[in-house]
Amino acid sequence: MSQLKNVEAKILQCLQNKFLARYVSLPNQNKIWTVTVSPELRDRTPLVMVHGFGGGVGLWILNMDSLSARRTLHTFDLLGFGRSSRPTFPRDPEGAENEFVISIETWRETMGIPSMILLGHSLGGFLATSYSIKYPERVKHLILVDPWGFPLRPTDPSEIRAPPTWVKAVASVLGRSNPLAVLRIAGPWGPGLVQRFRPDFKRKFADFFEDDTISEYIYHCNAQNPSGETAFKAMMESFGWARRPMIERIHLIRKDVPITMIYGSNTWIDTSTGKKVKLQRPDSYVRDMEIEGASHHVYADQPHIFNAVVEEICDSVD
Repeated sequence: MSQLKNVEAKILQCLQNKFLARYVSLPNQNKIWTVTVSPELRDRTPLVMVHGFGGGVGLWILNMDSLSARRTLHTFDLLGFGRSSRPTFPRDPEGAENEFVISIETWRETMGIPSMILLGHSLGGFLATSYSIKYPERVKHLILVDPWGFPLRPTDPSEIRAPPTWVKAVASVLGRSNPLAVLRIAGPWGPGLVQRFRPDFKRKFADFFEDDTISEYIYHCNAQNPSGETAFKAMMESFGWARRPMIERIHLIRKDVPITMIYGSNTWIDTSTGKKVKLQRPDSYVRDMEIEGASHHVYADQPHIFNAVVEEICDSVD
Protein backbone atom coordinates (compact mmCIF):
# COMPACT_ATOMS: atom_id res chain seq x y z
CA MET A 1 0.00 0.00 0.00
CA SER A 2 2.86 2.41 0.80
CA GLN A 3 4.24 2.01 -2.75
CA LEU A 4 0.79 2.82 -4.14
CA LYS A 5 0.65 5.86 -1.84
CA ASN A 6 4.04 7.09 -3.10
CA VAL A 7 3.34 6.64 -6.79
CA GLU A 8 -0.10 8.26 -6.40
CA ALA A 9 1.42 11.22 -4.56
CA LYS A 10 3.75 11.71 -7.53
CA ILE A 11 0.73 11.75 -9.87
CA LEU A 12 -1.31 14.18 -7.74
CA GLN A 13 1.66 16.58 -7.52
CA CYS A 14 0.83 17.47 -11.13
CA LEU A 15 -2.43 19.15 -10.07
CA GLN A 16 -2.46 22.93 -10.32
CA ASN A 17 -5.77 23.48 -8.54
CA LYS A 18 -6.20 23.22 -4.81
CA PHE A 19 -7.01 19.65 -3.75
CA LEU A 20 -7.73 17.58 -0.69
CA ALA A 21 -6.87 13.84 -0.54
CA ARG A 22 -8.10 11.77 2.39
CA TYR A 23 -9.93 8.67 3.58
CA VAL A 24 -13.67 9.03 4.08
CA SER A 25 -14.81 6.56 6.76
CA LEU A 26 -18.19 4.93 6.21
CA PRO A 27 -20.41 3.87 9.15
CA ASN A 28 -19.61 0.17 8.46
CA GLN A 29 -15.86 0.86 9.02
CA ASN A 30 -14.96 0.72 5.33
CA LYS A 31 -12.82 3.61 4.09
CA ILE A 32 -13.10 5.25 0.69
CA TRP A 33 -9.98 7.00 -0.62
CA THR A 34 -11.18 10.36 -1.95
CA VAL A 35 -9.61 13.25 -3.86
CA THR A 36 -11.52 16.53 -4.01
CA VAL A 37 -10.28 19.24 -6.38
CA SER A 38 -11.32 22.91 -5.97
CA PRO A 39 -13.22 22.28 -2.71
CA GLU A 40 -13.73 26.04 -2.35
CA LEU A 41 -16.01 26.30 -5.44
CA ARG A 42 -19.33 25.64 -3.73
CA ASP A 43 -21.77 27.52 -5.98
CA ARG A 44 -22.27 24.83 -8.61
CA THR A 45 -23.29 21.18 -8.62
CA PRO A 46 -20.15 19.10 -8.05
CA LEU A 47 -18.92 16.58 -10.59
CA VAL A 48 -18.27 13.07 -9.22
CA MET A 49 -16.12 10.74 -11.35
CA VAL A 50 -16.14 6.94 -10.95
CA HIS A 51 -13.21 4.98 -12.44
CA GLY A 52 -13.33 1.63 -14.23
CA PHE A 53 -12.12 -1.89 -13.47
CA GLY A 54 -8.60 -2.05 -12.04
CA GLY A 55 -8.30 1.76 -12.00
CA GLY A 56 -8.19 4.48 -9.37
CA VAL A 57 -8.26 8.24 -8.86
CA GLY A 58 -4.80 8.72 -10.41
CA LEU A 59 -6.00 7.82 -13.90
CA TRP A 60 -8.09 11.04 -14.03
CA ILE A 61 -4.96 13.22 -13.82
CA LEU A 62 -5.39 14.54 -17.40
CA ASN A 63 -8.92 15.71 -16.56
CA MET A 64 -8.97 16.89 -12.95
CA ASP A 65 -7.68 20.44 -13.35
CA SER A 66 -9.80 21.26 -16.41
CA LEU A 67 -13.00 19.84 -14.98
CA SER A 68 -12.56 21.59 -11.61
CA ALA A 69 -11.91 25.04 -13.08
CA ARG A 70 -15.45 26.22 -12.30
CA ARG A 71 -16.87 23.62 -9.88
CA THR A 72 -15.76 21.13 -7.25
CA LEU A 73 -14.68 17.73 -8.56
CA HIS A 74 -14.75 14.60 -6.41
CA THR A 75 -13.16 11.35 -7.41
CA PHE A 76 -12.66 8.25 -5.28
CA ASP A 77 -11.33 4.71 -5.44
CA LEU A 78 -14.28 2.35 -5.65
CA LEU A 79 -14.74 0.03 -2.68
CA GLY A 80 -12.41 -2.92 -3.26
CA PHE A 81 -10.06 -1.01 -5.60
CA GLY A 82 -7.06 1.31 -5.34
CA ARG A 83 -6.49 2.58 -1.82
CA SER A 84 -10.05 1.99 -0.58
CA SER A 85 -10.98 -0.82 1.83
CA ARG A 86 -11.08 -4.32 0.41
CA PRO A 87 -14.00 -6.12 2.06
CA THR A 88 -15.40 -9.50 1.08
CA PHE A 89 -18.23 -8.88 -1.39
CA PRO A 90 -21.34 -11.05 -1.80
CA ARG A 91 -20.72 -13.82 -4.35
CA ASP A 92 -23.89 -13.28 -6.40
CA PRO A 93 -24.07 -10.64 -9.16
CA GLU A 94 -26.95 -8.67 -7.63
CA GLY A 95 -25.41 -8.70 -4.15
CA ALA A 96 -22.00 -7.57 -5.45
CA GLU A 97 -23.55 -4.75 -7.50
CA ASN A 98 -25.65 -3.59 -4.53
CA GLU A 99 -22.61 -3.50 -2.27
CA PHE A 100 -20.87 -1.11 -4.68
CA VAL A 101 -23.97 1.08 -5.06
CA ILE A 102 -24.63 1.30 -1.32
CA SER A 103 -20.98 2.23 -0.74
CA ILE A 104 -21.32 5.10 -3.25
CA GLU A 105 -24.50 6.34 -1.58
CA THR A 106 -23.03 6.09 1.93
CA TRP A 107 -19.93 7.93 0.68
CA ARG A 108 -22.17 10.70 -0.77
CA GLU A 109 -24.07 11.03 2.52
CA THR A 110 -20.87 11.12 4.57
CA MET A 111 -19.44 13.76 2.20
CA GLY A 112 -22.61 15.85 2.52
CA ILE A 113 -23.16 16.16 -1.26
CA PRO A 114 -26.88 16.94 -1.84
CA SER A 115 -26.77 16.20 -5.59
CA MET A 116 -24.15 15.69 -8.26
CA ILE A 117 -23.29 15.34 -11.91
CA LEU A 118 -22.31 11.65 -11.96
CA LEU A 119 -19.75 10.40 -14.47
CA GLY A 120 -18.64 6.77 -14.74
CA HIS A 121 -16.14 5.05 -17.03
CA SER A 122 -16.45 1.38 -18.01
CA LEU A 123 -17.36 -0.60 -14.84
CA GLY A 124 -17.84 2.83 -13.20
CA GLY A 125 -20.47 3.62 -15.86
CA PHE A 126 -22.34 0.41 -15.06
CA LEU A 127 -22.30 1.22 -11.33
CA ALA A 128 -23.23 4.89 -11.88
CA THR A 129 -26.27 3.70 -13.87
CA SER A 130 -27.25 1.24 -11.15
CA TYR A 131 -26.84 4.05 -8.59
CA SER A 132 -29.08 6.36 -10.67
CA ILE A 133 -31.85 3.73 -10.76
CA LYS A 134 -31.85 3.63 -6.96
CA TYR A 135 -31.11 7.29 -6.10
CA PRO A 136 -32.33 9.40 -9.05
CA GLU A 137 -32.96 12.45 -6.86
CA ARG A 138 -29.20 12.71 -6.29
CA VAL A 139 -28.23 12.78 -9.98
CA LYS A 140 -28.54 16.00 -12.01
CA HIS A 141 -26.98 14.44 -15.13
CA LEU A 142 -25.60 10.95 -15.74
CA ILE A 143 -22.51 10.82 -17.98
CA LEU A 144 -21.51 7.35 -19.18
CA VAL A 145 -18.07 7.02 -20.73
CA ASP A 146 -17.60 3.80 -22.70
CA PRO A 147 -19.78 2.04 -20.12
CA TRP A 148 -19.30 -1.68 -19.53
CA GLY A 149 -22.08 -4.22 -19.05
CA PHE A 150 -24.93 -2.80 -21.13
CA PRO A 151 -25.53 -5.18 -24.07
CA LEU A 152 -27.10 -8.62 -23.90
CA ARG A 153 -24.67 -11.35 -24.81
CA PRO A 154 -25.33 -12.15 -28.48
CA THR A 155 -26.28 -15.72 -29.25
CA ASP A 156 -24.69 -15.46 -32.70
CA PRO A 157 -20.86 -15.50 -32.33
CA SER A 158 -20.43 -13.43 -35.52
CA GLU A 159 -22.11 -10.48 -33.78
CA ILE A 160 -19.52 -10.37 -31.02
CA ARG A 161 -17.14 -7.45 -31.36
CA ALA A 162 -13.59 -8.69 -30.79
CA PRO A 163 -11.95 -7.37 -27.64
CA PRO A 164 -8.34 -6.17 -28.03
CA THR A 165 -5.59 -8.79 -28.08
CA TRP A 166 -4.43 -7.93 -24.55
CA VAL A 167 -7.90 -8.72 -23.16
CA LYS A 168 -7.85 -12.07 -24.94
CA ALA A 169 -4.31 -12.77 -23.75
CA VAL A 170 -5.16 -11.97 -20.14
CA ALA A 171 -8.41 -13.97 -20.36
CA SER A 172 -6.65 -17.03 -21.80
CA VAL A 173 -3.92 -16.95 -19.14
CA LEU A 174 -6.45 -16.56 -16.36
CA GLY A 175 -9.24 -18.87 -17.29
CA ARG A 176 -11.14 -19.28 -14.07
CA SER A 177 -8.96 -17.19 -11.75
CA ASN A 178 -9.44 -13.49 -11.06
CA PRO A 179 -8.89 -11.09 -13.98
CA LEU A 180 -5.68 -9.57 -12.55
CA ALA A 181 -4.14 -12.61 -10.85
CA VAL A 182 -1.28 -12.62 -13.37
CA LEU A 183 -0.13 -9.22 -12.10
CA ARG A 184 0.00 -10.43 -8.52
CA ILE A 185 1.90 -13.60 -9.45
CA ALA A 186 4.37 -11.48 -11.41
CA GLY A 187 5.45 -9.71 -8.19
CA PRO A 188 8.29 -7.24 -8.83
CA TRP A 189 7.98 -7.86 -12.58
CA GLY A 190 4.37 -6.63 -12.45
CA PRO A 191 4.97 -3.05 -13.62
CA GLY A 192 6.94 -4.43 -16.59
CA LEU A 193 4.03 -6.73 -17.38
CA VAL A 194 1.59 -3.79 -17.36
CA GLN A 195 4.00 -1.95 -19.64
CA ARG A 196 4.16 -4.96 -22.00
CA PHE A 197 0.44 -5.65 -22.13
CA ARG A 198 -0.53 -1.97 -22.20
CA PRO A 199 2.28 0.14 -23.73
CA ASP A 200 -0.48 2.55 -24.80
CA PHE A 201 -0.95 3.71 -21.18
CA LYS A 202 2.55 5.17 -21.10
CA ARG A 203 1.86 7.06 -24.35
CA LYS A 204 -1.48 8.40 -23.13
CA PHE A 205 0.11 10.06 -20.09
CA ALA A 206 3.39 11.04 -21.79
CA ASP A 207 2.73 14.79 -21.38
CA PHE A 208 2.96 14.36 -17.62
CA PHE A 209 5.26 11.37 -17.11
CA GLU A 210 8.13 10.24 -19.29
CA ASP A 211 8.84 7.25 -17.04
CA ASP A 212 6.75 4.25 -15.94
CA THR A 213 4.75 6.14 -13.29
CA ILE A 214 1.36 5.17 -14.72
CA SER A 215 2.28 1.49 -15.27
CA GLU A 216 3.53 1.37 -11.67
CA TYR A 217 0.34 3.03 -10.45
CA ILE A 218 -1.87 0.50 -12.26
CA TYR A 219 0.30 -2.35 -10.97
CA HIS A 220 0.18 -1.22 -7.33
CA CYS A 221 -3.59 -0.56 -7.56
CA ASN A 222 -4.01 -4.22 -8.45
CA ALA A 223 -1.20 -5.99 -6.60
CA GLN A 224 -3.15 -6.26 -3.33
CA ASN A 225 -5.73 -8.71 -2.12
CA PRO A 226 -8.46 -8.93 -4.79
CA SER A 227 -11.78 -7.65 -3.51
CA GLY A 228 -13.50 -5.39 -6.05
CA GLU A 229 -11.99 -7.63 -8.67
CA THR A 230 -13.69 -10.71 -7.19
CA ALA A 231 -16.96 -8.72 -7.11
CA PHE A 232 -16.51 -7.78 -10.77
CA LYS A 233 -15.95 -11.46 -11.58
CA ALA A 234 -19.26 -12.29 -9.86
CA MET A 235 -21.00 -9.66 -12.00
CA MET A 236 -19.59 -10.74 -15.34
CA GLU A 237 -19.52 -13.71 -17.65
CA SER A 238 -16.53 -14.13 -19.99
CA PHE A 239 -14.97 -10.67 -19.51
CA GLY A 240 -17.09 -8.66 -21.94
CA TRP A 241 -20.58 -9.38 -20.67
CA ALA A 242 -22.59 -8.55 -17.58
CA ARG A 243 -24.72 -11.27 -16.00
CA ARG A 244 -27.36 -8.59 -15.37
CA PRO A 245 -27.10 -6.41 -18.52
CA MET A 246 -27.91 -2.76 -17.92
CA ILE A 247 -29.79 -2.29 -21.20
CA GLU A 248 -32.65 -4.29 -19.63
CA ARG A 249 -32.82 -1.91 -16.66
CA ILE A 250 -31.97 1.58 -17.92
CA HIS A 251 -35.67 2.40 -18.39
CA LEU A 252 -35.97 2.21 -14.58
CA ILE A 253 -34.04 5.47 -14.14
CA ARG A 254 -36.50 8.28 -13.46
CA LYS A 255 -37.58 10.02 -16.69
CA ASP A 256 -36.22 13.44 -15.74
CA VAL A 257 -32.60 12.28 -15.33
CA PRO A 258 -30.68 13.35 -18.46
CA ILE A 259 -28.09 10.89 -19.81
CA THR A 260 -25.10 11.51 -22.08
CA MET A 261 -23.11 8.55 -23.43
CA ILE A 262 -19.58 9.22 -24.67
CA TYR A 263 -17.73 6.55 -26.63
CA GLY A 264 -14.30 6.30 -28.20
CA SER A 265 -14.64 5.77 -31.95
CA ASN A 266 -12.11 2.89 -31.77
CA THR A 267 -13.41 1.21 -28.64
CA TRP A 268 -14.03 -2.53 -28.20
CA ILE A 269 -17.25 -1.69 -26.30
CA ASP A 270 -20.48 -1.93 -28.35
CA THR A 271 -21.28 1.67 -29.30
CA SER A 272 -24.72 0.83 -30.68
CA THR A 273 -25.86 0.75 -27.04
CA GLY A 274 -26.42 4.53 -27.14
CA LYS A 275 -29.10 4.15 -29.82
CA LYS A 276 -30.73 1.33 -27.84
CA VAL A 277 -30.81 3.45 -24.68
CA LYS A 278 -32.63 6.17 -26.65
CA LEU A 279 -35.27 3.62 -27.66
CA GLN A 280 -35.66 2.51 -24.02
CA ARG A 281 -36.11 6.12 -22.86
CA PRO A 282 -38.28 7.77 -25.55
CA ASP A 283 -39.51 10.58 -23.27
CA SER A 284 -36.13 11.43 -21.75
CA TYR A 285 -32.99 13.31 -22.71
CA VAL A 286 -30.44 10.83 -24.08
CA ARG A 287 -27.49 11.99 -26.15
CA ASP A 288 -24.83 9.68 -27.49
CA MET A 289 -21.60 10.71 -29.16
CA GLU A 290 -18.28 9.31 -30.29
CA ILE A 291 -14.91 10.98 -29.82
CA GLU A 292 -12.63 10.47 -32.82
CA GLY A 293 -9.19 9.01 -32.24
CA ALA A 294 -10.12 7.55 -28.85
CA SER A 295 -10.38 3.93 -27.75
CA HIS A 296 -11.84 2.60 -24.49
CA HIS A 297 -9.97 5.04 -22.21
CA VAL A 298 -11.55 8.07 -23.90
CA TYR A 299 -10.56 10.47 -21.09
CA ALA A 300 -6.85 9.67 -21.56
CA ASP A 301 -6.83 9.14 -25.35
CA GLN A 302 -8.33 12.54 -26.19
CA PRO A 303 -8.29 14.47 -22.91
CA HIS A 304 -8.78 17.95 -24.40
CA ILE A 305 -11.87 16.99 -26.41
CA PHE A 306 -13.19 14.85 -23.55
CA ASN A 307 -12.75 17.68 -21.02
CA ALA A 308 -14.47 20.18 -23.33
CA VAL A 309 -17.44 17.84 -23.85
CA VAL A 310 -17.83 17.11 -20.14
CA GLU A 311 -17.46 20.79 -19.24
CA GLU A 312 -20.23 21.68 -21.69
CA ILE A 313 -22.52 19.06 -20.08
CA CYS A 314 -21.72 20.41 -16.61
CA ASP A 315 -22.44 23.98 -17.74
CA SER A 316 -25.83 22.83 -19.04
CA VAL A 317 -26.66 21.79 -15.45
CA ASP A 318 -25.56 25.07 -13.83
